[in-house]
Amino acid sequence: MSKKQQKSKKDGQGNSTQDILEKFDSESRVRNITNKKIALLVTLLAILYSLYHLYVTVNPIPALLQRSIHMSFGIALIFLIYPSFKKQYRGKIPYYDWLLFTLSIASALYLMLEYNALMTTRGGIPNMADILFAILTVLLVLEAARRVTGWILPILALIFLAYPFFSHNIWVPDMLMTRPFDLGDIFGQLYLKTEGLFSTAIGASVQFIFLFILFGAFLAKSGMGQLFNDLAMALAGSKQGGPAKVAVISSGFMGSINGAAVANVVGTGAFTIPLMKRIGYSKNFSGAVEASASIGGQILPPIMGASAFIMAETTGIAYGTIALAALIPAVLYFLGVIMQVHFRAGRRNLKGIPKADLPRVKEVLKERGHLLLPIVGLIIFLYMGVPVGFAALYTIGLTIVIAALRKTSRMGIKDIFKALEDGARQSLAVMVACAVVGIIIGVVNLTSFGTVMTSAITSFGAGSLFLTLFLTMIASIILGMGLPSIPAYIITATMTAPALAEYGVPVLVAHLFVFYFGIFANITPPVALAAFAGAGISGGDPMRTGFTALRLSLAGFLIPYMFVYNPAMLFIDPSGLAVNATEFPFPPIIDVALITVTAIIGIIGFGAALEGFFKMELQWMVRLILGIGSLLLIIPEGFTDIIGIIIVMLIFGWKTIQYKKQETVSSTKSAS
Repeated sequence: MSKKQQKSKKDGQGNSTQDILEKFDSESRVRNITNKKIALLVTLLAILYSLYHLYVTVNPIPALLQRSIHMSFGIALIFLIYPSFKKQYRGKIPYYDWLLFTLSIASALYLMLEYNALMTTRGGIPNMADILFAILTVLLVLEAARRVTGWILPILALIFLAYPFFSHNIWVPDMLMTRPFDLGDIFGQLYLKTEGLFSTAIGASVQFIFLFILFGAFLAKSGMGQLFNDLAMALAGSKQGGPAKVAVISSGFMGSINGAAVANVVGTGAFTIPLMKRIGYSKNFSGAVEASASIGGQILPPIMGASAFIMAETTGIAYGTIALAALIPAVLYFLGVIMQVHFRAGRRNLKGIPKADLPRVKEVLKERGHLLLPIVGLIIFLYMGVPVGFAALYTIGLTIVIAALRKTSRMGIKDIFKALEDGARQSLAVMVACAVVGIIIGVVNLTSFGTVMTSAITSFGAGSLFLTLFLTMIASIILGMGLPSIPAYIITATMTAPALAEYGVPVLVAHLFVFYFGIFANITPPVALAAFAGAGISGGDPMRTGFTALRLSLAGFLIPYMFVYNPAMLFIDPSGLAVNATEFPFPPIIDVALITVTAIIGIIGFGAALEGFFKMELQWMVRLILGIGSLLLIIPEGFTDIIGIIIVMLIFGWKTIQYKKQETVSSTKSAS
């Protein structure tokens, strides 16, 4: 949905969706420059920024320079596009932002000019000019991040940055004490090496995150969002509680591609939330459904909001292995949300939209179904082993060609340039977040703080894997609060995932565990930004919407524990598996089938227990017993599965018989 369309859309309170987006998502607070020449200059710079990434994908340059140009020119664009403060006039660019723009460019130019000397005669040892430019660059990054992401991430980075200055003082706890560090140690680490600002986080941003954001911009320009909405409406719109199911399906798919939970809530929620309210869902529930589905998109293969590629870069595990491992947990998560939506609709007798008012699947696929081919092509490229950057590049070209097959999706030269500009603008938030995370990573590598964090978690875990998992979950949620999904994953993977290795948890399992909870921070009060954005669209209470979204996503909070205790859910055979393995033996298919089936039944039962409905109202005691039986099914043990299946099937069978008797009585009365 374009910004003009967003501004024209109104929620039930008379606020534009753009206003709501800006309230909860600082990434959307951009300037609307009135001077046409300056606006054109900014557009050209954004297009050049995209073209640079296409060029270095084919013709890479040294990593330090490639990452420096990506970051410095990106933050230069931020100073032109984003105002200093929320209420600042956005019609023009003040002189000091032009100064910051120039200093940002100078940061990259300095490294380019000094690169040969730095790598040869100086051997990476910083001089005074290096330190001054390093300090300048860190300050520019922090200010750019404040404008785009808000205060949380820069403050967190400043806390970490302060640590090496004071970590040798006598009043610092023994566990946190380090050797003294000088300015050269700290800022040389951050600016002159690929272990700080230019770490693997910004490396992943330049190598493939940017390209996938650009791919998403081309898909959006071709009408992919309309395809997902129409297809979801055609498939689920007429079902019981149809609009809510439409929201789950369309938001899940869009969230997987764009990876921006809050923007996805507002973009698709402007369409789906009014429909949910119209058929009888409450304001809080409508906003919560949209929020739960939008954050779920980031755990949904094949793209997972580009986080799968970061995970591949961080762990050394093949992308295809990660995407396959994430499949069953993602399906179970969405099943949990849809079942609660379904049972809530049944309990309140909420009908779907009449079929006459809905598009037909055949017509939708005939009109826009060809737009699914680029995603199919991407999956084929990746599973053929094509490097991720090249796969994204090829898929962008494929999108342009396939979109040209029909007039409704065809992109002209103007559309292509607009997609290049949109991709550059949309990438800035992830880029600057990765840069700030680089400060944290640099300090962790310099001071070994990650080892301290791991030791603290395992100490508090007191030798218990479950307690350590719980503490890791809490730490991941706290670290992920208010952050975009990619930096949230990078921070949690750096700080908390290593603690699980102490208990023999395989690296992929540990990283998926912290990834899930870093994502779920977006719907976990008190800082549930995705849920708050949903409440802004629906007119509901933000905190109640947050707790409702949390309840809708409860299955997602259980699933990571399931795959830690039974990696077969991730298509991993745990027998004889090394902790740091990057290749995994495939488990027997019967094990995968068994855990999947029992988990599906357990999650359906869990949803019925939470909503208090299966065919008919469930009394509180029945709900309690059903909930216990469902949890027993979710626990991956043979004995608990047997008990759980007996409890769930007995209650489902009993309520089905009661419902049929009730229907028979009602039919008899109607006939007489």
